[in-house]
Amino acid sequence: MISDAQLDAAFSALAHPTRRAILARLAEGSATVNELAEPFDATLPAVSQHIRVLEAAGLITRTREAQFRPCALNTKPLEAIESWTAEYRYIWEGRFDAMDNIVRQMKDNTND
Repeated sequence: MISDAQLDAAFSALAHPTRRAILARLAEGSATVNELAEPFDATLPAVSQHIRVLEAAGLITRTREAQFRPCALNTKPLEAIESWTAEYRYIWEGRFDAMDNIVRQMKDNTND
């Protein structure tokens, strides 16, 4: 079970679009910092800082391969987020169902 502090760190790390893009890239496979930095209009130190935030949140891991330290996605915190959000799914689904009913009633009233 993930702690509140770990969940907070994961949500905080996911709050930035660059970090979400880095995770999306890592979902395709491991990559070096230079490879992760390529698509961004940011300095290598700035991308490295994003990677440190992701690593501190447990969302990525780094290994050593010769002189490289590739990053890889760690799905455990994402699984914990999914589990946490699933607890509230019934609320969202209920609200969406209610909103759907309202929209249908509005359409029916305009067609009359």
